[in-house]
Amino acid sequence: MAGKPSLPLVLTGAERRTLQGWASRRRTAQGLAQRARIVLMCAEDRTNTSVAAELGISRDTVGRWRNRFVRHRCAGLSDEPRPGAPRTISDAQVEEVVVRTLEEVPEGATHWSKRELAKRVGISPSSVHRVWRAFGLKPWLVEDFKVSTDPFLIEKVRDVVGLYLDPPRNAAVFSVDEKPQIQALERTAPVLPMVPGTPERRSHDYHRHGTVDLFAALNTATGKVLSAVSAQHTARDFIGFLAEIDRQVEPNLAIHLICDNLSVHKAPTVRRWLVEHPRFALHFTPTYSSWLNQVERWFAELQRRCLARGVFCSVDELTHALENWISHWNENARPFKWTRTADQIIDAIGHYCARISGPGH
Repeated sequence: MAGKPSLPLVLTGAERRTLQGWASRRRTAQGLAQRARIVLMCAEDRTNTSVAAELGISRDTVGRWRNRFVRHRCAGLSDEPRPGAPRTISDAQVEEVVVRTLEEVPEGATHWSKRELAKRVGISPSSVHRVWRAFGLKPWLVEDFKVSTDPFLIEKVRDVVGLYLDPPRNAAVFSVDEKPQIQALERTAPVLPMVPGTPERRSHDYHRHGTVDLFAALNTATGKVLSAVSAQHTARDFIGFLAEIDRQVEPNLAIHLICDNLSVHKAPTVRRWLVEHPRFALHFTPTYSSWLNQVERWFAELQRRCLARGVFCSVDELTHALENWISHWNENARPFKWTRTADQIIDAIGHYCARISGPGH
């Protein structure tokens, strides 16, 4: 018994190239790639049955996409819009959610919750959440900022960022800082390990077995860190760390150190030591701008991956853990990449100052 005759299928050159691209590109959706292969094979004057057998699909599937292509060409191979539930909130309600979130606060509170706002607008909390997500609104989230009052802010920003983006030749550039009062904390109960469905658990209270201070110098070109652990961070301790940097850096290189404005870095004994070692040059970040010092980014990694979940029963155990982690870091060191220019940073600071200096503040 003869089946229903297939519609004739002839491709233009442009259509063939488009279909071949869909069929061969790895990033093409697999459904679209298969439809493109169906049409290409049908264009070779093959029957629906033979195409279906080779692709491992049903003859009806081949016939459906052959007919869709003949009627609508390449546009017919795309998925048609699927039916869904109609919208239950109006554009006016969406606008009201956005405007109230940005311009109002509920009585007796500092920001909206989705349930409070949903009750006010007359929609469901899940609808409020979807609107917030669509417009990137997070009323529960707040970020702190601090504008530097340093009178030499612009000069210091250009100086430090210049060392990152265009370091001097025949020189080593280090970001230097101290992480003081690192605590050797032992939990009062054993840590319960992670199991499927339950994260690691630890007691909130702890025993403290003392503290140590960590000096760190991050080589901005290689990402490697020179470090020293001490019981405190006095000017004498800082000089000892500078001497260690002096010993480990090749003698024919100048040494540029990016530091914050800690009084230890500017102590008279430190200044005298620097005069005696002229290859050292200190560059200070502006006040309240320690984020300009790349070593702070490294300290964040140290805190997250070594200290935050560590359990240390003694200062010696803490010191050993620090030295091991730093050694492992140096074996796989990669530098942090600084991307923002000094002009971009200064413009951003100026933008903040303009906003907080307006008549509404």
